[in-house]
Amino acid sequence: MVSTAAVPNLVFRQLRGQRSAGEFAAAVRRAAREIGEQVACDARYIGRVESGEIRCPNYAYERVFLHMFPGASLADLGFSARESVRGRGARVVSEPAPVAAPFPPGPGLHRDTETDDIPEESDVLRRVFMTSGTATVAAASLGLGGAPASAARVSLPAQRRVGEAEVSAVEKAVRQIRLLDDRHGADGLYQRAAQPLRAAYELLDAGTTARRATSDRLHSGAGELAVSVGWLAHDSGRFADARSHYAEALATARLAGDAGLEAHAFCNTSFLARDAGRPREAVRAAEAGRRAARTLGSPRLLALLALREAGGRAGLGDRTGCDRAIGRARAAFERGPAAGDPEWMSFFQEAELELLEAQCWSALGDWPRATRHGRRATALQDPHFTRNLALYRTQLTGDLARAGRVDEAAATGHQVLDLLNRVQSSRIRGMLAGAARVLESRSGATPVADFLTRHRSSPPGPPPSPSGV
Repeated sequence: MVSTAAVPNLVFRQLRGQRSAGEFAAAVRRAAREIGEQVACDARYIGRVESGEIRCPNYAYERVFLHMFPGASLADLGFSARESVRGRGARVVSEPAPVAAPFPPGPGLHRDTETDDIPEESDVLRRVFMTSGTATVAAASLGLGGAPASAARVSLPAQRRVGEAEVSAVEKAVRQIRLLDDRHGADGLYQRAAQPLRAAYELLDAGTTARRATSDRLHSGAGELAVSVGWLAHDSGRFADARSHYAEALATARLAGDAGLEAHAFCNTSFLARDAGRPREAVRAAEAGRRAARTLGSPRLLALLALREAGGRAGLGDRTGCDRAIGRARAAFERGPAAGDPEWMSFFQEAELELLEAQCWSALGDWPRATRHGRRATALQDPHFTRNLALYRTQLTGDLARAGRVDEAAATGHQVLDLLNRVQSSRIRGMLAGAARVLESRSGATPVADFLTRHRSSPPGPPPSPSGV
């Protein structure tokens, strides 16, 4: 029951500034993740606070708001003292306990509407720096445990005015993350990659640039960095974090009018949706990515997006639709590389095409066809891409096991275990564990038994941390 004398919280409204209620709610959710809280804040909640309906937040929201505005008290934020709203005489709507939102709204689902809610989930194309009215752009570095320090460090300059040096540093961070992921996998890299990502968005907030071209590069670089960090979250099993990063990149693309970044964000969103068991969303995100990419002059990008669609259709059991999408992908791929191919697509060679097709047939239960393409993928893969080599062989191990070729599956599984000393990927370890479970029923065969014994004794990868970026 709401008191008829509810007093609007004008202080809180002033703190929101020019942001919409949805954008501010997204900033609240991000701040919550930064301190390990989970709150289901949305535009309606912000409206209830500003109208005075919520006179004092619960403890979870209190911790988040005080984190967002260091040095402030609840009273400074326009709230009433807790004791004044918890007694019998307090007439206020009781605020529900915070609810964790395990999967925020999918960025691929609202692409065709004018009231797209992606900027909400992007959760801060503009970060909240209310402390002193100015932002402090901190230096940030990227390192990977176990890799040589000289090869695993990227720094972003601590400077307010944004120029060539700062933009180049963001672009260098993107390339370095991709290089380290190719060599080592995501598990040991994700937390460190959070640092340059934060710094890149602080540069967007705090910096002024002399030229529009520099600003455009900074937006593109920050968005690509968000996609790269999202991929690290994806590959290390942090699906909710990955989805948030991809949505952040998508909103950055929309803000900057960057069709290439938009296509990349949708491409990765489709991939994530497939892995998360949301095949219909995978299809729609791939279709949205194709619309964004159609003017970019990159047949290879269109081929990859067609394969993302094929993966979603395989998950839906749509064999005909999957086959057609694969056909489009192969036709586009055969047109060869082009000047419009994005830099991030350097991984998409024939080996990757074969691997993605193998995964489609595997999802449809066509194990012989899956193993045929899986063998091609492993034969074609550049051995320098250690992580992908482990991934391809893991996929092949599972498909061989399901096809009944257990001795070959065990031999391939041993090759994967040889690589896992150098590759940290929860996704790959999970796939290999699935293959091992299939082989358990044939553990009497000596090659299979040897593999299973070695697999059980292999050290597990580092557990995913609960924190986000």
